[in-house]
Amino acid sequence: MTDIHSNGALPPAQQALHEIAQGGENVIALSTLALSDVLLPVPGEPGEPEQDPAGPRGIQLPVYEQEDGVKLVPVFTSEARMAQALPGTQRYRLVPMSALSGSWPSDELTLTIDTGSPDALSISGPGVRALAALSGNGGPNGA
Repeated sequence: MTDIHSNGALPPAQQALHEIAQGGENVIALSTLALSDVLLPVPGEPGEPEQDPAGPRGIQLPVYEQEDGVKLVPVFTSEARMAQALPGTQRYRLVPMSALSGSWPSDELTLTIDTGSPDALSISGPGVRALAALSGNGGPNGA
């Protein structure tokens, strides 16, 4: 997976992030993002069993705590962007954004998309759940 398709265009999720970064909240771009698949890093070394699931639909969320106490869950729109931000990550899951947003576990967690890229986007817990409405997935709590 690369950042640019063979026709020279960015993948839809990256194009949506770019549009949001350039022009604020764009409903079409947010809807595209809500309907996209993202790469969710899997903690641990290759061959090491995954820990007990703790996140949406049994998916363990990789949580990173910043110095200021903010807890982030990173996801990426491509292998290249993931490798740039987390070079030691060797495993990931391709997860529908709707699965994450429809079952986001806590207002205390912030979703960060393509951290380290110029178009990076951070979304608070309530905002992540609001993406579910844009994807048509209200989640188990009807969010």
